[in-house]
Amino acid sequence: MFHYSMTQWLFFFYTYCFLGWCFESAYVSIRTRKFVNRGFMRGPFLPIYGSGAIMMYVVSMPFQDHIVLTYLAGCAGATTLEYITGVLMEKLFRIRYWDYSDKKFNFQGHICLNSTLAWGFFTIMMTKVIHRPIEQFVLGIPKNVLNYGTFFLTIYIVADFALSFKTALDLRDILAKMQKVKEELMHMQKRLDVIIAFSNDDKEQKQQEREHEYELRLGDLAENLGQRFSSLKEMIQRTPGAYMDSVKEEIAELRARYNLYMENRRNYKEMLDFYKWDMIRNNPNMNSEKYKDSFEELKGAVVKKKDK
Repeated sequence: MFHYSMTQWLFFFYTYCFLGWCFESAYVSIRTRKFVNRGFMRGPFLPIYGSGAIMMYVVSMPFQDHIVLTYLAGCAGATTLEYITGVLMEKLFRIRYWDYSDKKFNFQGHICLNSTLAWGFFTIMMTKVIHRPIEQFVLGIPKNVLNYGTFFLTIYIVADFALSFKTALDLRDILAKMQKVKEELMHMQKRLDVIIAFSNDDKEQKQQEREHEYELRLGDLAENLGQRFSSLKEMIQRTPGAYMDSVKEEIAELRARYNLYMENRRNYKEMLDFYKWDMIRNNPNMNSEKYKDSFEELKGAVVKKKDK
């Protein structure tokens, strides 16, 4: 029962990837009342489920006749896999594809007690109920058919994974560039606030107001900068003086940089091709701790694009 060929192990893995996709997509589609092609990959395969199923089966092998030990082994093995996968994906892509931060007894948002307990029950279900008919089916497939089928599935899945991997890396790079633009705009905003403050008498009060505004209106950074440039233009026309004359060139340079940054920011959002758009759309729970604001902006762009 435990001695499978490499081809059979691969076919088991692909089967559970497919079944996991069916379960996850059906669950999310029912909740959202629309079809959702869940997962990291574009095709109907979820590697985390395939890996989880194989992990459950392997770690429970020594305890097939002890249901409690099978349960505990499944809890430990699948939770370890889920945590390692979550950490590695976030480190690599700067995005979380699942997040348990809103659940009780979670650890770093990658795992939580509820999912751990569920993995144990899934392990029992898989080893005692699900795997047996799948095993009979796979063992009943003629060797040549199984070899050719697994070969072509491997080519397809590897190609799909490579494309999805590249898409995720490209999405990470777009977020990094957007975040850099935002940091530049924040630095620019602070410099403009200093110029505005020095042109008024209530410097300290104005600066305190600006500091408070950084906290409250960070999402409206571009709009705020536009307002500041308009205010400075009016101030230069209304109250010309030596100080304003001395900063005219700097203001003009900042304005040019602002226009360039805003154009780049628009270009980054336009770089969302079908694959990136689809990856975000199919993973509604995705979030980014490092690029939180920029990712929310991209998700907003996806929603607008979808509405069109």
